[in-house]
Amino acid sequence: MGRSPWSRVGVIPTGGGAVVRGGQPRGPTGASAAPPHAQGLERTEHEGFGGGNTAWEEEKLAKYKHSETRLLEVLESVCPPSDFACHQLLERSEEHVERWWFHERHRHPDFFQWLCMDRLALCCPPGTYGPDCLPCAGGRQQPCSGNGRCDGEGTRGGTGLCVCSPGYGGPYCAECGDGYYEASRNQSQLLCAECDRACGRCTGPEDSSCLRCKRGWVLHEHRCIDIDECGTEMAHCRANQFCVNTEGSYECRDCSTACIGCMGAGPARCKKCNKGYRRDGAKCLDVDECAGTEEPVCSGVQEVCENTEGGYRCVCAQGHVRRAGQCVEDKPPDAPEKGFFDDVTEDEVVVLQQMFFGVMICALATLAAKGDMVFTAIFIGAVAAMAGYWLSDRSDRVLDGFMKGR
Repeated sequence: MGRSPWSRVGVIPTGGGAVVRGGQPRGPTGASAAPPHAQGLERTEHEGFGGGNTAWEEEKLAKYKHSETRLLEVLESVCPPSDFACHQLLERSEEHVERWWFHERHRHPDFFQWLCMDRLALCCPPGTYGPDCLPCAGGRQQPCSGNGRCDGEGTRGGTGLCVCSPGYGGPYCAECGDGYYEASRNQSQLLCAECDRACGRCTGPEDSSCLRCKRGWVLHEHRCIDIDECGTEMAHCRANQFCVNTEGSYECRDCSTACIGCMGAGPARCKKCNKGYRRDGAKCLDVDECAGTEEPVCSGVQEVCENTEGGYRCVCAQGHVRRAGQCVEDKPPDAPEKGFFDDVTEDEVVVLQQMFFGVMICALATLAAKGDMVFTAIFIGAVAAMAGYWLSDRSDRVLDGFMKGR
């Protein structure tokens, strides 16, 4: 559980202008650090209302020292700007704050205790925790020996147990933790410094002052010597990996693709060659499946063999591509055959139309000359239609030429 927002408020205005601090963080010696909220009272201690006639205002509106104006100015600096929980709690407790300021502060000068502990039951005195405000581990005067924090200190929750700072240990943080040694100690303070990186416990910073080694090291004449896990069968690597010793530990790295099992990096450290490789002295070399065979490796039409690392693949010969699983010549697909009239221009189409109508008119004229009234009527209609079409097309061309200035 975190600290109560009121324990972060800390600075409380009292009747005489003094500052009462509650629930503030301690330094190494247990002394409360002066929070920034005291600036509100100090800033307003010798100020007035700030109007044109301060004497009249104080006579009519009461003394500035006990006024609501001063209370509001002090409260502006109570919560840090980004502390939303503090601002929210202060807003919910506005009536309590005003009641204490105007009516209770003379009987209860300790605002922190009156509001946060007695009224709201959210806080505990420094060095205590929990529903009953019991002393933290190590005592309320200097919880956790000043080398850690008390879980739930200043609140009605938490366990009261110590969470030690790095380098410190024990139930009260009064001892040096693993990897640290006691550099100095007096009645009020313990200073722990870091051991040599291989030491778990030590008496000094030298590598010869080890009392116990960290995992991966072994103690020999007060020195910690690295254990070669790869040479002592302490390493556990997978089948196709090899072991590399590091300081205090080891690493498992993958074998070469040429190997089935290996004793180190590269194709020269293989225990056995992988499929597609052959032994040549100490190395496993790639087999060229495409060379030295009487029968072609790739049986497809226009297919050729291409060697790869540990294998081969069949690809299309140069100038060919694979389409629908077959290697075919790489050329654009055949264009469709052109029709009889595909190359005829628009002007030629017009001429052909006119020739067709001319033939039809001649045929109708021949029939009309024989006195057939039906064909005579068709002939006259065709001539009129042809004349209308020709004059319309001609007039469009004349008008177009006129618009273009021809």
